Amino acid sequence: MSLRFNAINNLSATQDVSVDNASRITAIFGENVFNVKTAREFLSDEAYKSLIGSIKAGQKIDRAMANQIASGIRSWAEAKGVTHFTHWFQPLTGTTAEKHDSFFTIKSDGTPIEQFEGDALIQQEPDASSFPSGGLRATFEARGYTAWDPSSPAFIMEIGHGKTLCIPTIFVSYTGESLDYKAPLLKALEALNKAAVDVCNYFDRNVTRVTATLGWEQEYFVIDEGLYNARPDLVMCGRTVYGHSSAKGQQLEDHYFGSIPERIYAFMRDFENEGYKLGIPLRTRHNEVAPAQFECAPIFEEVSVGVDHNSLLMDVMDRVARRHKLRVLLHEKPFAGINGSGKHNNWSMATDTGVNLLAPGKTPKTNLMFLTFFVNTIKAVHDYADILRASIASAPNDHRLGANEAPPAIISVFVGEYLTKVLRDFKERVTAKMDETDESMLKIDIHKSIPELLLDNTDRNRTSPFAFTGNKFEFRAVGSSANCANAMTVLNTIMAATLRKFKSEVDGLVEKGEKKEIAIMHVIREYIVAAEKIQFEGNNYSEEWEKEAEKRGLANVKTTPLALDAMVTDKAKKLFENNNVYTHQELEARHEIELEKYIKKVQIESRIMGELATSHILPAAIRYQNLLANNIKGLKESGLNESAFANQKQILEKISEHISSTSDLVEKMIEARKVCNNITDTRKKALAYQSQVKDAFFDQVRYHVDKLELLVDDREWYLPKYRELLFLR
Repeated sequence: MSLRFNAINNLSATQDVSVDNASRITAIFGENVFNVKTAREFLSDEAYKSLIGSIKAGQKIDRAMANQIASGIRSWAEAKGVTHFTHWFQPLTGTTAEKHDSFFTIKSDGTPIEQFEGDALIQQEPDASSFPSGGLRATFEARGYTAWDPSSPAFIMEIGHGKTLCIPTIFVSYTGESLDYKAPLLKALEALNKAAVDVCNYFDRNVTRVTATLGWEQEYFVIDEGLYNARPDLVMCGRTVYGHSSAKGQQLEDHYFGSIPERIYAFMRDFENEGYKLGIPLRTRHNEVAPAQFECAPIFEEVSVGVDHNSLLMDVMDRVARRHKLRVLLHEKPFAGINGSGKHNNWSMATDTGVNLLAPGKTPKTNLMFLTFFVNTIKAVHDYADILRASIASAPNDHRLGANEAPPAIISVFVGEYLTKVLRDFKERVTAKMDETDESMLKIDIHKSIPELLLDNTDRNRTSPFAFTGNKFEFRAVGSSANCANAMTVLNTIMAATLRKFKSEVDGLVEKGEKKEIAIMHVIREYIVAAEKIQFEGNNYSEEWEKEAEKRGLANVKTTPLALDAMVTDKAKKLFENNNVYTHQELEARHEIELEKYIKKVQIESRIMGELATSHILPAAIRYQNLLANNIKGLKESGLNESAFANQKQILEKISEHISSTSDLVEKMIEARKVCNNITDTRKKALAYQSQVKDAFFDQVRYHVDKLELLVDDREWYLPKYRELLFLR
């Protein structure tokens, strides 16, 4: 019996996994995190103040103090049964990385002891040659460094009966270049802090720090592990390269927000409990639109911690799913014909005085501070749309962007009817000759913090890639498998650059004698006018919008190799270097890495398509072809009129046609891949893989295989079908 039918038969025998129920989430929340409360308990006053100073103000911790902090962390961890520690980081592979070391060591006299010193806390030296570096590291140049990031708390990872202390770190090369997602993100956040504080001080001198906040929404699919194992394409690629749509998909719209299946519900509760222990503030769970698709979302956090928590949770979800004999699919488009998955990044900025800078209040027209940051965000997206598009470019996201569940590759901003009118009124009333005594325009509250939130001043536009949703912007184009840090690094950097330019222009007008409030209004008006073409309030899926966007001069870059070009333009290099986020060399390296990722993913998918066609699809189709041929031969020999087996002949002809086409196309695809592999220039190779392999063959081969799935006897078909993958659990 095939793996497919074994998996189906075993579904009814699947045992429920017992999930502990906490009486209250607060009873377990953060119990495996070395948070501020825990630090107060396990550190001396001196060590505690040093750690808090580093977390809140970025102050450097000296080595002597690090020894005290390390000792306190070890005491806490050992009390919980921890024997090993690791520097936990996020290399450019897209996953997390860790190398475990024990607290155990032996003194010079042979005495065994448990030890964790400041040096081990602050810095480690993993091999940098085996991680993607884009040419920054040669294979023989192995040295790289992980360095402790105190802004993200240490935590204990429980795997089975083992427990490991994880120290969140950045990862850099021996020569100092960033080799991870976290280091550039921290630099971008600091650039935004400095630029935003300078602008905030126009309105409130008490503001000394601005932090960006992130609330991600993680979409994912869950399928049975047995069915997953019977699909080599899911195992190798994370998505199905073949599969005809089932009779029922999502057309009845009955899955969205529906009752959560019991087996999935147990899995959700289990991974949520694991997340709570790790301090991940999960708040929401629900069924998504497509069958077998779900979503979870946390309460907002500071961006750097939110990024860590999302990366950590993706790992936890995968591990817990296996415990339940399930598999989580984080690919952006694991199944054709139904919705794919995104990771909506809800982003805002908050001051240390307690103000959300993107909260309009009851009267956005009279809230100059809100309008300043709101308009600067729109201007940033307008000016750097190409770089923002590059930040979410990947081979799997190419399958999703522009489909009917994701925004198109055209970057635009939705702000809603109400705020569109506010901007229009502001633009029309603030003219170059505005009288400084105009009372209607000077009734602006520039001294007090933002008044009561008004969260319903705009409808939501789920088709927009960058939408204002009441007190934040939602970057909807980010892919479900992506590390949030990439998009957040770009978004915070372009915001920092725009705010710096804004301040420079306002200060220039003030130096010429303009009143500060009037100068701010003039620059806001200029930004509203300059960024008008990026705003769109309609249906981003429509063909009319594509035509309109082209008229406006907005780019529609649908493929990753071309989208990534924006990373290495002179504009991008100037942007990131001026804000101390990336050097030219680091940008070039990341461009190279992302192109290589694209090539490898398309290459792997092409190989699995060929392998499945030759070892699974064609043998099954040929067996059924022979069965039909023998049936027709027998009927013919029995003396029946040819009309008696005309239908069998018609089916046989169709099957033979699809077998022949599948075989021919696979051979041509293999030859095309060989040609691409001989190209040495990485960009040209990526473009060739896109046009000569993916675009030229993937859909064609799939068409014929999916037709065979409908024609071949179900008992002969080895691969689990969509109806089983999506509806059996």
